[in-house]
Amino acid sequence: MTLTQLRYLVAISDAGLNITQAAEHVHATQPGLSKQLKQLEDELGFQLFARKGKSLASVTPAGQQVIDRARMILAEARNIRAIAANLRGDQEGELAITTTHTQARFVLPSAIAELKRLYPAIGVHLKPHGDAQVMGLFERGEADLAIISTTGTAPGDGVAVPLFRWRRVVVVPRAHALAALRRPLAIEDLIGQPLVSYESSLRPESSLRRVFEDAGATPNFACTSRDADLIKTYVRAGLGVGIFAEMALADEDARDLAVLDAAGLFPECTTWLVLRRDRVLRAYAASLAGLIAPQLDPRDLQRALNGEAPAAWPQPPYWRDRADGGYAPAARVA
Repeated sequence: MTLTQLRYLVAISDAGLNITQAAEHVHATQPGLSKQLKQLEDELGFQLFARKGKSLASVTPAGQQVIDRARMILAEARNIRAIAANLRGDQEGELAITTTHTQARFVLPSAIAELKRLYPAIGVHLKPHGDAQVMGLFERGEADLAIISTTGTAPGDGVAVPLFRWRRVVVVPRAHALAALRRPLAIEDLIGQPLVSYESSLRPESSLRRVFEDAGATPNFACTSRDADLIKTYVRAGLGVGIFAEMALADEDARDLAVLDAAGLFPECTTWLVLRRDRVLRAYAASLAGLIAPQLDPRDLQRALNGEAPAAWPQPPYWRDRADGGYAPAARVA
């Protein structure tokens, strides 16, 4: 039995028993993968998959037990390699990040650019998705870390570290009637207005939706998108009132968009870094956390992964109060 065979086995399971897709994922040939699978089954003395002709039809009960154990073995092998790489001071590696389009577009570029300056040999792989999909990718092991926002408690899976807090902004074209308001915006001003906001606002648990429901109303979404730039585009096209994260508001937007005073109207959000408990943190991943949130101590991150989380993380700053506007240069973590 080899780690390669176990990796192929897990790849087949993750590919929905599609041998061709699994082979592509592990950069192997289909005949080579099939041969390794047969050798593993011959050694174990039972079938891991039920067959239908030449195709795999289902995972056998015994096969499922082996797959579950194989995942654990592969995870620990990866951790051993990470420990060795950190001790050697290796500057090469891969970092897979799953996050929302807003974080990927407006928060991460400067931090990743600085990370690449510190660690030029690493490969960074961004996987932007909608809020509902980010944690799913993380939980399936398809990313080393997740960056996601909530309005309430921390995400439940992994080690959640608060990075910064932010608020929503409300924008309209400068010719819009609401642009003439000389007072803070009230929810009554938005009831009945066509809204342009994030796709996640359609979900029943959306905090934006709850604000309307608490006022006895239902939000009227004219258009939704995962991309804040698209939200602004459709606000400019006259589809409605835009509501999105303040990080996505650029200086040039002031040329044709009016930002309404919506202080306190919607709950504030916290952006979290979520790390896997079953994965040793590479030094460059800790550096990325420090670039986004300079208040964090990388040693606390590693201790948290070891089950020794601090009693309280430092209070995350508000995004708009960060003097550097995006990241603070940090030293390479040894």
